[in-house]
Amino acid sequence: MVGEVEPLKALEDPASSAAIIERILQEYPGFILRPEDTFYRIRKAPSSPGLPHEYDSPPAAQAGSGRLDSPGFSVLYASPDLQVCLHECRVTAEDDLYVATLSPISTLRLLDLSMLLTHEDATEFESLDMAVHMLFLAGAHSYPIARRIALAAHSAGFDGLVFPSYFSLLRLGVMPFETVHGISRRRFPQAQDYEQAKTVPNLAIFGRPIEQAKIRTRCINRLILHRVEYGAHFGPVGYA
Repeated sequence: MVGEVEPLKALEDPASSAAIIERILQEYPGFILRPEDTFYRIRKAPSSPGLPHEYDSPPAAQAGSGRLDSPGFSVLYASPDLQVCLHECRVTAEDDLYVATLSPISTLRLLDLSMLLTHEDATEFESLDMAVHMLFLAGAHSYPIARRIALAAHSAGFDGLVFPSYFSLLRLGVMPFETVHGISRRRFPQAQDYEQAKTVPNLAIFGRPIEQAKIRTRCINRLILHRVEYGAHFGPVGYA
């Protein structure tokens, strides 16, 4: 199969991205984060590890280096999956690590970009689901697009995003873009539950939610790594 995912191509063009972002806001479901829900945030060597504010978003003046934060627009990144948190933070055994277990103080409304769009009647080349899936599998070159989506969701009244971890496939040990006769399994209704299970969600809460009394720290603990394990296989060496 040869072609391009047209919604993703449109997202790359500032002249056409606004219409696709509006579709994302309309077609992806909302997710309610409730006070009984818990998730994790890890810090390396915070200056005062026992204080809750150390686990808030970076100040707005320091924002703009992550996937969804922009200059002047802070985002708190967290996950309900502790192993994904560890991998996202690029920790080593020598790091002085701490983890805060967090919960909302009241319900928060998030835009859930981790969900597979099952209602689509479109080819892979026209699929918004494939566009967003590929966007969050991409590296730093995709950050400007993801940041525009985050800003639009904030303007639309969402408190944050649920988004698929870049490390979902590595975390679960599955290969990307499993296909049947060259067609992504995401496009087959019989395989959609399986494909959904391959996504590990991350959370992005807009602003400084601990300072703004939207999130509380249930507990803070030192985090000690006692085992690391890798699964790997060999592949061919490519030459330019």
